[in-house]
Amino acid sequence: QDCFGRPIASAPDAWFDVVERHSNDGNKTLQRTTKTSKCLNLGSYNYLGFAAADEYCTPRVIESLKKYSASTCSARVDGGNTKLHTELEELVARFVGKPAAILFGMGYVTNSAIIPILIGKGGLIVSDSLNHISIVNGARGSGATVRVFQHNNPAHLEDVLREQIAGGQPRTHRPWKKIIVIVEGIYSMEGELCNLPEIMAVCKKYKAYTYLDEAHSIGAVGKTGRGVCELLGVDPADVDIMMGTFTKSFGSCGGYIAASKEIIHHLKHACPAHIYATSMSPPAVQQVISAIKVVLGEDGSNRGAKKLAQIRENSNFFRSELQKMGFEVLGDNDSPVMPIMLYNPAKIPAFSRECLRQNVAVVTVAFPATPLLLARARICISASQSREDLIKGLEVISKVGDLIGIKYFPVEQEKVASVDKLKKLE
Repeated sequence: QDCFGRPIASAPDAWFDVVERHSNDGNKTLQRTTKTSKCLNLGSYNYLGFAAADEYCTPRVIESLKKYSASTCSARVDGGNTKLHTELEELVARFVGKPAAILFGMGYVTNSAIIPILIGKGGLIVSDSLNHISIVNGARGSGATVRVFQHNNPAHLEDVLREQIAGGQPRTHRPWKKIIVIVEGIYSMEGELCNLPEIMAVCKKYKAYTYLDEAHSIGAVGKTGRGVCELLGVDPADVDIMMGTFTKSFGSCGGYIAASKEIIHHLKHACPAHIYATSMSPPAVQQVISAIKVVLGEDGSNRGAKKLAQIRENSNFFRSELQKMGFEVLGDNDSPVMPIMLYNPAKIPAFSRECLRQNVAVVTVAFPATPLLLARARICISASQSREDLIKGLEVISKVGDLIGIKYFPVEQEKVASVDKLKKLE
């Protein structure tokens, strides 16, 4: 357990302070020490580097804290609705290209509380097999029939839809009241981009609604940071429900749903997470407003464009270098999430401890988040990291990879050298 729940003592920037812990009983219990070690941060979701102090965001957040305090201490429908909340809803809707939006205080709740309001008994949810647990729990809690299609496979999605539409509801065989297909923009444990254009074509063909979870993609991919729709050339108007979080790219907390004005009006009057939960903290709201304005260039600078170029460049550089070293790296180019496959559960603590010993903090993922024999280390890249930071991380990961034996492919330089030798022999 010393590989999980490590306490940190600074902002989750490119480098952060990890609190050292010790154990006298073989890691059954862990005691914190007063020492910290400065580590390269390859685990936080700080994609655009807004999690640390920012010249534009931080002064405005401090000002909002003085003006509104840390909490509204009330739900949005009571006394917890500030000017900032309304401004952020309008800004999010404009940013993602939808008519309206609604905010929630937590990303997990955005999925698990919204899905049961959108669909219920007599409806059908068709969900990607690797969707996040928040989507799984939301689907289970809705009372709708749930069917799963093979990960990112539009052909299998079409087979499932055709079979379910032909068969209708269980026992009665009546037509489904509603069909929703749920996918993610970037799959958080795979680093893969959604096969969105093909999936949208299938949904249009069978007149199914689409629900897109952009938790890891909004702000992180696309020329102007507008997520997978922009990156893959899909019109946001074609996606019925667009969900995202503020935790990853915007350095804050909470989530949003962007959709038509009618759907948002319905959610505001029917969703318990909006009616009963305390509204987002005003400073957290201000952080998102400021971060989005930087991304859009409305702060009067080109820092947003630079950050977007940097995250893309950093991600593609780090991924290609890991692959050259012989690691099995999942995911697609442009994705800032890159899982390194470990497979053997015994290699989880070995990889995590060795990296930490050499001042690189990584996140390892084990069962039940992944299947038992598909353990991995999930690297998350940030725009705040310099090329020197990334090279330092690559050097350490390469050494540790050699030590514990997780370079499952031949090293690329060796391939080139062997080809040259063959040519000389010929």
